Amino acid sequence: MKPVFFGRRIEPACEYCELGRPTRDGQMILCPKNGVVAPCYSCRRFVYAPLKRRPARQQILPQYSKEDFKLD
Repeated sequence: MKPVFFGRRIEPACEYCELGRPTRDGQMILCPKNGVVAPCYSCRRFVYAPLKRRPARQQILPQYSKEDFKLD
């Protein structure tokens, strides 16, 4: 059985298509089939590449001291 990355239903987007390559500024995607397109664009030649997805950044947790947990 194949591993499931990011759920079973993946919305197509050129940002994580196997064919698309980001431009130098990172704002657009270079597609060999459609030329320069937006990252959220998709076409019928979309091929999912799970390694192109970027995970969300982890939130920075606030620092607590022992006094924050004291009951007076």
